Amino acid sequence: VTGLVITKLDGSAKGGFVLAVQERTGIPIKLIGQGEGIGDLTGFTPHVFAASLVP
Repeated sequence: VTGLVITKLDGSAKGGFVLAVQERTGIPIKLIGQGEGIGDLTGFTPHVFAASLVP
C-alpha cells in the first residue's frame, strides 16, 4: 500500500482522525473526499487540512 484515500469527510471537524491515521500507519494520505461523487476527491495537503480544523 503506497497511499490512502479517505472519503466521507464532508468538511466536518470529525475529519481530525485523518492526521492520526497517517501518523499511526506511516502511510501517506493521497486523496480526501468531501462530497458524494468521484469529482469530489481532492489531493491531500496536511497543513491546509489541519488549518481547516482549527477555527
